[in-house]
Amino acid sequence: MDRAPLSPGEFSAAVTAITNAFGDPTRREIYLFAQSRVEGVTAAQVADRFDLHPNVARHHLDKLAAGGYLDVAVERGEHGGAGRPSKRYRNAGDTVPLEVPVRTDDVVLTLLGRALALIPPAEAQAMAEEVGVQYGRTMAAGMAGEGGQRSFRTALHAVADALTAHGFAAHTEKRGSELRIVSNHCPFGAAAVEHPVICAVDRGMVKGMLEALYGDTKPELSASIPQGDENCVTAF
Repeated sequence: MDRAPLSPGEFSAAVTAITNAFGDPTRREIYLFAQSRVEGVTAAQVADRFDLHPNVARHHLDKLAAGGYLDVAVERGEHGGAGRPSKRYRNAGDTVPLEVPVRTDDVVLTLLGRALALIPPAEAQAMAEEVGVQYGRTMAAGMAGEGGQRSFRTALHAVADALTAHGFAAHTEKRGSELRIVSNHCPFGAAAVEHPVICAVDRGMVKGMLEALYGDTKPELSASIPQGDENCVTAF
């Protein structure tokens, strides 16, 4: 059956979605790597092949799967153990799909950035951070589990995993005496580049999650992708 031609708006949305999926050169290589293996790949295999943190590899694979470029199957270990099941990502087909919905989240983020730009900078920063804090506390409520208060390092790892699940591709690292959360991707995209005040939301999310999981902390965003840095870095 012939497919109706895309309208200009639909075509623009499709190009945006494909660029979002394949604009990162590493993600393009990961897609080609997964496509070349009939049995598919796991995040661990991709991490080893491209020298990435497993969370970063998983983020790239999940992005490709969310766009319909890879299929995902959840598999147990060879002996059916009770360990965490792994995901295997396989080629979803021979063509790149163009049936892509308009990304309304981009529109909302742009609107948010412009609204914050009308507020005095100090007030906008405080508002954006407080929104992040409240959201971070909500996220932590589903992560807290049982067993009492976590160590700071354990809580930091949990926060990095939660951020990765929300599109930040985050991991923890130690630099001298400083503990840091490093995010390799900014899910706020162009809206944050145009309105860097949105970065305060990141800081607030980290603060809110850590307050709930560990206790009061004072994270500082020392580097930011929207401001031209290679990564977003929250230091403690």
